[in-house]
Amino acid sequence: MSEQDELLNDFLVETKENLDHLDAELLALEGNPNDGELINAIFRRLHTIKGVCGFLDLHKLESVSHAGETLLQALRSNELTVTDRIITLLLTLCDAIRTIVVSIEETKTEGTKEFGGLAADLLAAAQPQSVGAAPKALSLDEEFALIVAEREAEGVKETKPQPEPNAAPVAAVLAEPKAEHAEASPGRGGAPETSLRVDVELLDHLMNLAGELVLARNQILQSTKSLNDMHFRAITQRLNLVTSELQEGVMKTRMQPINTVWGKFPRVVRDLSITCKKQVRLEMFGKETELDKTLIEAIKDPLTHIVRNSIDHGIELPEKRTASGKNPEGCITMKAFQEGGYVVVEIIDDGAGLNTEKIRDRALQRGLISRERSLTMSEQDVHRLIFAPGFSTADTVTNLSGRGVGMDVVKSSVEKIGGQVDIASRAGDGSTIRLKIPLTLAIVPALLLSCAKQRFAIPQSAITELVQFSATERSGALSWVGNYPFYKLRGDLLPIIFLNKQLNVSTSSSGSVEEQVIVVIDVDGRRFGVVVDSVHDTEEIVVKPLGRQLGNLQTYAGAAILGDGQIALILDPVMLAREARIDQRARMVESESAALRRYAESSEKLLIVQLSGDMRAAVPLAAVRRLEEFALKDLETVSGSSVIQYRESILPLVDVARAIGVANKPWDSGHVVVVGDGDGLFGLQVEAILDVSAEIAAIKPVQGKPGVTAFGVIQGKVIALLDVPYLLAQGMIPVVPHTSMEIAAV
Repeated sequence: MSEQDELLNDFLVETKENLDHLDAELLALEGNPNDGELINAIFRRLHTIKGVCGFLDLHKLESVSHAGETLLQALRSNELTVTDRIITLLLTLCDAIRTIVVSIEETKTEGTKEFGGLAADLLAAAQPQSVGAAPKALSLDEEFALIVAEREAEGVKETKPQPEPNAAPVAAVLAEPKAEHAEASPGRGGAPETSLRVDVELLDHLMNLAGELVLARNQILQSTKSLNDMHFRAITQRLNLVTSELQEGVMKTRMQPINTVWGKFPRVVRDLSITCKKQVRLEMFGKETELDKTLIEAIKDPLTHIVRNSIDHGIELPEKRTASGKNPEGCITMKAFQEGGYVVVEIIDDGAGLNTEKIRDRALQRGLISRERSLTMSEQDVHRLIFAPGFSTADTVTNLSGRGVGMDVVKSSVEKIGGQVDIASRAGDGSTIRLKIPLTLAIVPALLLSCAKQRFAIPQSAITELVQFSATERSGALSWVGNYPFYKLRGDLLPIIFLNKQLNVSTSSSGSVEEQVIVVIDVDGRRFGVVVDSVHDTEEIVVKPLGRQLGNLQTYAGAAILGDGQIALILDPVMLAREARIDQRARMVESESAALRRYAESSEKLLIVQLSGDMRAAVPLAAVRRLEEFALKDLETVSGSSVIQYRESILPLVDVARAIGVANKPWDSGHVVVVGDGDGLFGLQVEAILDVSAEIAAIKPVQGKPGVTAFGVIQGKVIALLDVPYLLAQGMIPVVPHTSMEIAAV
């Protein structure tokens, strides 16, 4: 690389840093327009950028920067006052410089885009209102004095060049102290430099070497376990300590404050607020929280999507906020803090919150959920639908929203780096989106385990506890809801998966249920257990990516070479939960528990019906719309389901006795209990309708019997308490919407 190329690269790096500072300083100036020191600082930064352009033959950049410098000079001399328009012009100038810098990086040229119009606007704005003449251009001595002042502020003392060579001030700007003169000397002003720039590729290489060293350390520690040489053991322990400290030091070189990403959001919030005609302020806490550079880059786009959505969808218009008793200025708060092995980032807005019913209806319209699922979803589950691909509640497509992309990108991007994302919202009070991001991806502490004679690893940060799956507990602790197993853990039902079945690997010959262990994992607030043959120990593992041939195995986050030389596949808890349908299992338990609570805690009346023989059942009377008796000849079959024409509509029917498995004979009584609401009416076919009662003498939950949540004692008889949402799901048929039927009829 030539000296000119090195100077250009240094200039581009420094210019990008200056632009980041300029954005923040201009926004600060907008809030405090009389801050003369801030105006001087902004002027010096822009002057530094302009000063090098002539030396590097960047004439387009020099021209537009000079126009901005002229405007700032008028502000410095108090010939102009700071206005919103001036701040907007200067921010636009920063964008123009960024565009040129990107073009130089990619093509080694300033690009084809012209900025003459922007330069003209800047020069026009620089005309003092009171005088009507442009400010005087700076002389060479004045320009050099500014450069010296800036360099001295950075701790670098310059000597004044001869006036003949025009490139002298430029050389002064680019000059860096040589290594041999870096020490402080009696006659030299300023403090010694405490930082230097290092190429990212070099840091990555050091990180890889540290990972290999950790691997070698693990192998040595594994080998010394069987040795009795205390001297050699002491050496290995020293190696262990030094390796850990070196690993920590190398990892710190890659750590950056999250403010390197957050720094651009004041500008984003300002621009979007103007575009959306809203008043929004941004507050940030925890800007010093550090994260691996790779992860910093990975969360830039997700955070941008979230902030855009918060302004576009969350924060209301000023007049609407005022009408609802709120401050017309909305607030977006960004928080970052460490929690265990993760960095948690929260983006909070005080807007309108999520409209649960609108989200549910839009998801039904777009086929993202079925009607039966919508009946059992909690409010939190409905809110999580905003992360579904293709989902949007926007009625029209704009530059900001409506295309159904954004929040799904957030979720997929965060999960791709091993993180988690969730949302909490209350109507009228705003929303909080919470990102949980691992501190680093390169070296992670993990729990090693065995299943079917194979080794696996799970990141320790996802594990909450280990439970011995003993023979004495099994009969009373293992339950079934539908076809899924659950473990009774301290009174709660924990969804469990058997790892050998989930991964479709052969069962260990020695591993029996009595000897197994449940690894309890927490993903997005959902807990589930993974049943394995045995667990070994925790170990810091070096994460190695899977080859292209295994790239489609999303259950695994990578692989690791263990201290004994064996290879262990690293399980991805998020993908494991998704493939095992943990959310669906949890919803089943929530639905069943909610139905049970309604029966146990509510004093509402129950409709008692007879199903088959002497078996009785109960339905909440509040869910009943009508009691009907139909002629059997009027029954029809559609897509294998029984239906009947009812009040100019189609009424799906469910044979309750058959649905819960207590009878096989055809239904022949004609008695139907109509439940549901609107277009969601269903008919429950029963043998007889007996009575109405509100007294339950005793109640006992039931697991593993679909359609029945519990057995209760009513009027001295044991009665099945029916799970109405489950029964309705059995009667779902594809019904043509009314609008389509009307069109077809015409």
